[in-house]
Amino acid sequence: MNLSFFRYLGIVNKVLFSIMEVLNNICLDIVDCEHKTAPIQNEGIPSIRTTDIKNGFLDFKGSNKVSEETYQKWTQRLEPRAYDIILAREAPVGQVGIVPKGQRVCLGQRTVLIRPNKQKVYPFYLLYLLLSREIQHKMKVRASGSTVEHLNMSDIRNLQLPDLPSLKIQKEIGDTLGNLDAKIENLRRQNETLEAIAQTLFKHWFIDFEFPNADGKPYKSSGGAMIPSELGKIPEGWRVEKLGDLTQTITKGTTPTTFKKDFVDSGINFIKAESISESHTLVKSKFAYIDEETNIMLKRSIVQEKDILYTIAGTIGRYAMVTSSSLPANTNQAVALIRPDFKKIDPEYLLCYFASITYKHYLSSRIVQAVQANLSLGVLSDSPITIPEQRIKNLFSNVVVPIFSKKESHQMQIETLTKTRDTLLPKLMSGQLRVKE
Repeated sequence: MNLSFFRYLGIVNKVLFSIMEVLNNICLDIVDCEHKTAPIQNEGIPSIRTTDIKNGFLDFKGSNKVSEETYQKWTQRLEPRAYDIILAREAPVGQVGIVPKGQRVCLGQRTVLIRPNKQKVYPFYLLYLLLSREIQHKMKVRASGSTVEHLNMSDIRNLQLPDLPSLKIQKEIGDTLGNLDAKIENLRRQNETLEAIAQTLFKHWFIDFEFPNADGKPYKSSGGAMIPSELGKIPEGWRVEKLGDLTQTITKGTTPTTFKKDFVDSGINFIKAESISESHTLVKSKFAYIDEETNIMLKRSIVQEKDILYTIAGTIGRYAMVTSSSLPANTNQAVALIRPDFKKIDPEYLLCYFASITYKHYLSSRIVQAVQANLSLGVLSDSPITIPEQRIKNLFSNVVVPIFSKKESHQMQIETLTKTRDTLLPKLMSGQLRVKE
């Protein structure tokens, strides 16, 4: 064989190997966490756990906090800075989030800090590349091969990536997807603020009883009359009723398999407990689907607009109001379907009541701890609800109903933007679509 043949092989090998890139080669550093549990504090610097990493973002609201001393100790090897990426080594394996500008953080257990080399890769491009279906699949395959599902540091450093486009194209793609996610996150935060406003008003009026009296002054602190009830003293003219007496129905569904029916790829939305988020919204990406025939067979649990769904098995106490965008829909036995009688109670009032500490404590003391924790429909139906006089009900509705309407509008925008992002992500990453198109 002559030299030209070997040169040809060299060229072929160079082309073949250039198709794939290794994560370690495009990063300045990839650092494991300290493998220690952070002492929990109410104030301090966030320590990011795997559960705080969610689809590109870091959840600081629910994270543990550490002292300045602990922070300095845990960041001696590498102090996280803006646009570093944090990856979860264990459940949820492969989730990544980016450190925002101006935010101090340290690594919690089973997390890894990835510092992109900005001369080779744009941080937001790398973030979305790691979130892409192809790379997520690679990480999960590696993790599932372990006794305990996790990624080891070698797996992460040697993670093979597709050949990278130019930094200019990387920036165009990263910024396009980043802007969409920023809009989504902004809407989510607005919804959290709206929720907090509604809950603060509810507590002030219906727990502290400082609603405006006839003169516009705080009722209780202005000497408003109080009367005894099973829930303690309540304002004169108010009453306590059972939830079941304020609703058209409280029921639950079942699974299609009970009728020897299977789930389908598309059709009627089937809402499960996992479809209801902690932020009181329905997560459509976690819906299953049934066909029309099955839906009719499960007619007892066909969901209507303004119904409230409340989880009563497994993870108990999550709830959400059904909006038109989630219909048609049905649900299963882990979710209670509560249909308010609108002549007696507003669903928005019930949503706020369900969030109150008093109501949560009442129900939590009545949970049955069996193979799977559960709450019976009977307990839910018999749960006491404080009902204010009509004037206060009307005042509260006038303020709160628009808040929930705004939340619903934001949620619909979030769903549209999320769908757009999820459609663009694989096309942009594969080169099938360019930003200018």
